[in-house]
Amino acid sequence: MANAVQELEVEIEEGSAKEEAKRQADLKRQDRARQIQGLELQRENILSQRTSNASRRTALEAALAQIEAQIETLK
Repeated sequence: MANAVQELEVEIEEGSAKEEAKRQADLKRQDRARQIQGLELQRENILSQRTSNASRRTALEAALAQIEAQIETLK
């Protein structure tokens, strides 16, 4: 009887650990999706800016390259 109870407790603990691992994985996926969404918004903002100033354009191109690299890293 005691062994059956202990086995049941172990099964419950293992199930809880699996559920916690799933929850953590889901949270990580959601966080990564939010980060990508934020970066894509920044990317759109940079692409929408128009300038004739060469140094400003260079800065925008550098920012765009950095954001695109971050997006690729997260995907």
